[in-house]
Amino acid sequence: MAGRSQPPYRPRPNFSSSSSSSSRSFHPPRNFQSYPTKNGNSSTTNTPTIQNNTNNKNTSSSSLDKSINEDNTGDIQNLPSLVGTCPFMCPVEEREKRERLRDLAVFERLYGNPRESSPSLAVKKFCRTISAKTLQDSDVRPLSVLEDTLNYLCNLLDTTEHPFEVVHDFIFDRMRSIRQDLSMQNISCSRVVSMYERMVKFHIISQHKLRRCSGSNISSLSYLNMEQLTKALTTLFNLYEANRTSESILKNEAEFFSFYVLLHLDSKTQETGETLSLWFRCVPSYIMKSTEMIFARKILRYFRLGFYMKFIHTTDCEASYLQYCIIEPSINEVRALAISCVNYGGYKPQPFPLAALSKLLVMKEWDVESFCNDSGLQTSVDEEGNSCLPTKQTTLIHPKGGLHKYYPLESERFERLSVEL
Repeated sequence: MAGRSQPPYRPRPNFSSSSSSSSRSFHPPRNFQSYPTKNGNSSTTNTPTIQNNTNNKNTSSSSLDKSINEDNTGDIQNLPSLVGTCPFMCPVEEREKRERLRDLAVFERLYGNPRESSPSLAVKKFCRTISAKTLQDSDVRPLSVLEDTLNYLCNLLDTTEHPFEVVHDFIFDRMRSIRQDLSMQNISCSRVVSMYERMVKFHIISQHKLRRCSGSNISSLSYLNMEQLTKALTTLFNLYEANRTSESILKNEAEFFSFYVLLHLDSKTQETGETLSLWFRCVPSYIMKSTEMIFARKILRYFRLGFYMKFIHTTDCEASYLQYCIIEPSINEVRALAISCVNYGGYKPQPFPLAALSKLLVMKEWDVESFCNDSGLQTSVDEEGNSCLPTKQTTLIHPKGGLHKYYPLESERFERLSVEL
């Protein structure tokens, strides 16, 4: 299981405040690496760095062998600038070693042979610890190779030859390796911003698809994916800061800030409400006034106030596909609230038509019936043959942890957006 989750990104405040949150710290961890910004300041990111004690004459040989670790980082500024020279997606030495050990993923095997790969198939694995003594430039891929590697991995996302959890696990690990190589070279240009945006998108879409998978390890994969989504978002926010030249919003900045807000819809993060409120105060006004952030704040407000009709229909009409992927788990929760209101507030002699409930919940009628049954409610058929929901039922239940089946919004718009994405 992965280590402790990373504290959320906090935009650089324009004021001094002594207030603090009891639930979670805003500030990036002390071990964050500083990126030089275009105006000479620095911003921070959650990236693995090399701990080096070679300047300390009293350091023992064991302490010299410090390592890169994604969760416990040192100060890369103390080392000479590292520029990768590996021309392949995977260093030759690593590929040959993994061939000998039969440590090749199904996507890396040449003609299915578990002991043979090629430069066009093998992709460098993520390594939690890397010895600073043995690290060479030839072990690290330059930016152009990392971009090609990311393109290759993204093209695998829609493959149907293997179960999605297998595809996800491979891309997940290799993208962590890309982030590791980027951080070791301290690259923070606009091309890296674009790469991080694509990696964040991968984690969001993967989370959406993993919900539809079954298996004993899906819960673990989802947990780890959300953890890396948070880390990648944090780094991306700091890269935005490093590439800012004026108080102008970067191309996709507002949408990615909205993702962070929408991640707080999860009932498990409700206790961070005060933290999010303070976070809002630090977000630049031009981002807060953007269409994407206005939408995210509306959705958050509707969710917390229980305005289920506004929540569902605003999502249906205004959300981008990636925003919808984040919101989707909360839609079931809001629908359950709507069903509860209809059940307890309805008039018993007049059952509620499922056709009307289908429009209210933006679901197919047969999905509405299934959803009601999952919630412990029985449906019936009236004299005209129309399906209805009898009200005032006392069998309504709210399963612990919520419903495990996801019912998508019946929306042609989202189907079109998913294809365009």
